[in-house]
Amino acid sequence: MWRFKENAGGKSRKEHALFMKERLERLVGIVPEIRSLEVGVNEYPGEMNYDAVLISVFDNADDLKSYKEHPEHKKISAYCKEVRESRTVVDYEF
Repeated sequence: MWRFKENAGGKSRKEHALFMKERLERLVGIVPEIRSLEVGVNEYPGEMNYDAVLISVFDNADDLKSYKEHPEHKKISAYCKEVRESRTVVDYEF
């Protein structure tokens, strides 16, 4: 989950969330290790709320690592690091 900086690069938090959604969802079919990927954008802003959430599925930890190291993911990650205020991550196996 990400909380974005307001007005970073002249964009609102919602604009950053929508940009991230569009760019991350484009990775399906580009990064072969992705089994599924969905980005939700918060529709009800509040003090405690994050702006966007990524839910992605991989077959194993090695595939997750490959995704994180993929050049196209790294481009999106670099953008995110510039405009995010905070993030929270949970990686788990089921």
